Amino acid sequence: MLSRRFVPQLNRLARAASSVPAKPHSSLPTSQAPNYPTTWSTNQQPRATATTGARFEQTASELQPTPLSAMELIANEPVRLVHGRKAVCDGGGGPLGHPKIFINLDAPGPRACGYCGIRFEQTPHHH
Repeated sequence: MLSRRFVPQLNRLARAASSVPAKPHSSLPTSQAPNYPTTWSTNQQPRATATTGARFEQTASELQPTPLSAMELIANEPVRLVHGRKAVCDGGGGPLGHPKIFINLDAPGPRACGYCGIRFEQTPHHH
């Protein structure tokens, strides 16, 4: 909801905008926002110069760092073999882990933890 002090300003801007004759779109300067033609704060930069400077120097994606994705890091983690029918995973790291869960390993093949993705498999045993 708009504040009471902004409503008169918006009404004034709407009246001023409706009384100005329309100009061709190509000759219009870039407005700051749909309802403000210029900056409204003393420390605000105009839209045309706001995306320049050191913060926006390396916008080329080929220059940005490309770390491994979390899925690739988990895929590189070896499958942990467990002697038994269930595995216990708490994410490791104490308080930085996740809630402890028990993973049933009765079915053949590795089973992944639902929280962290670490895979567990039952060691093959001979009868």
